[in-house]
Amino acid sequence: MKRLLFDVNVVLDVLLDRKPFADASSAVWSAVERGDAEGFLSAHAVTTLHYLNARSVGTRMANETTEAILSVFEVAPVDDAVLRSASALNWQDFEDAVTAAGARRAKCDAVVTRNPRDFKGAAVRILTPAEAVAWIEASS
Repeated sequence: MKRLLFDVNVVLDVLLDRKPFADASSAVWSAVERGDAEGFLSAHAVTTLHYLNARSVGTRMANETTEAILSVFEVAPVDDAVLRSASALNWQDFEDAVTAAGARRAKCDAVVTRNPRDFKGAAVRILTPAEAVAWIEASS
């Protein structure tokens, strides 16, 4: 079974129904819900999503949404080793580096993102949501 770490932008596409991205992002999320793949979020992504959601809909609703997200996705830890690995990548966007390093540490097969160019040089495969869906379907 494929292990996929979702970038924050893919989750936000689903939560905010951001067109035209929501359909492909929802499809790969649904694959995780069906058990066709394992879905992961990096620990820092969970806090970012909660923060953004709380600003928009309030803390109570953000807590409920976070619980719902955690019922679907596992959490890839962000620890000292992940942060040091991310730093060693020397990428312009440290958050993307942490995402890539976290995916590798969690033994994920790929990172799912709308911005593959931001992950050049990653040690794991980088897929768009549509590519991830096709990859999962091809391996079923």
